[in-house]
Amino acid sequence: MKHFLSILLAVLFLFLLSIPACSESAFPEGIEIEDVDMNGGGDAGVAPSVSVEISPRASFIDDIIALGRQLYEKADGKYQRAYLKSDIYVCKNFTVYLFRQNRAKYRMAEFPDVELRIPNNLPEKQCRPYAYGYCWEEIPASRGNPFELAAQFLYDSNQTKEENRARALDFMKQVRRGDYFQMTGDYSGGKGAHSAIFISDYDPADNTVHSMDSNRVGKRINGQRYGKVLFDSVMQIDEWVDFFCLKKCGATLYRLRDDIIFADQID
Repeated sequence: MKHFLSILLAVLFLFLLSIPACSESAFPEGIEIEDVDMNGGGDAGVAPSVSVEISPRASFIDDIIALGRQLYEKADGKYQRAYLKSDIYVCKNFTVYLFRQNRAKYRMAEFPDVELRIPNNLPEKQCRPYAYGYCWEEIPASRGNPFELAAQFLYDSNQTKEENRARALDFMKQVRRGDYFQMTGDYSGGKGAHSAIFISDYDPADNTVHSMDSNRVGKRINGQRYGKVLFDSVMQIDEWVDFFCLKKCGATLYRLRDDIIFADQID
């Protein structure tokens, strides 16, 4: 009997050794995991959600896009007045309004005491020999400009149309979510300057970009200009290139700096 118990204990000991030890943590440090019902509650096969902290820069972009969606939904497909200098549905006014309504929550880490500002378009005389509207004034970050020039296209008359178009397409492939877009050209709603915001990265799978803007599509009502508010407008980059890849025309992409911080985190 003692011999049998000895064998049994030895087998049990070997079985316990064969069980793998649990690691100290199955998740990286700092990631919060929701409590999981180990008694079978919840949806079968659904993994617990992970709380990921969003960066201030991404939060700023989210706020801008969210307000753009609200104005789009408020317009409900109806044309909005884009005639007076004060009308927020003028193309540049629209993008500026989205920025200004959300800027109070944010600063730049390098200049935490400076309120953020968005530059005006470069004056017409300073745009020459190009047409007005392809870029902004150069305002330094020390004066509150949180944008950097990410990419720019200017039509080169010394190149062929094909060469210019190839450069313009490469320019559009650099679009990233949150980029502010400034162009001058001949677009669906008129000729001249136009402003927009891209709300997703360039998608190489189908060669498209997603944007939001106002007054790219418009009409006159009682002699005044009215424009449509567009949100999540999906277009081939070739369509955008058709707008600005013209003599004396061009376009610029402006991107928020990486050092955006929350204003309430300033000491």
